[in-house]
Amino acid sequence: MAKLNNNNQNQNSKTTDMFETVEPIGMRVLIRKDEDKKQTKGGIQLPDNIEIPTITGRIVSISAEVDMSSEVPLTQYDKVLFNPKGAIPVDFEGDNRLFVVEVENVVAVFRKS
Repeated sequence: MAKLNNNNQNQNSKTTDMFETVEPIGMRVLIRKDEDKKQTKGGIQLPDNIEIPTITGRIVSISAEVDMSSEVPLTQYDKVLFNPKGAIPVDFEGDNRLFVVEVENVVAVFRKS
């Protein structure tokens, strides 16, 4: 489960409470997307309105179903490459870098040899 900050503690209790955790359900993982690159591999600094999109990130949390499956080689904190078309953004943080991703949309895991 990923813990999130609750900045609305002073709100009226009748309003919607802020969620503090996100736990993926089914064959899904929660990924924190890496920041978009502002510089090319050659060292050229890009203007603020141009970014090189990345689709890599770290797994923050995995569902119980993924954790119990011996067929899915994913664990918490793995660095992964994922398909952004299948990613569902989680809107709890200002930078919107959390995504719930189905396991089938995780296309690669980075491992050290």
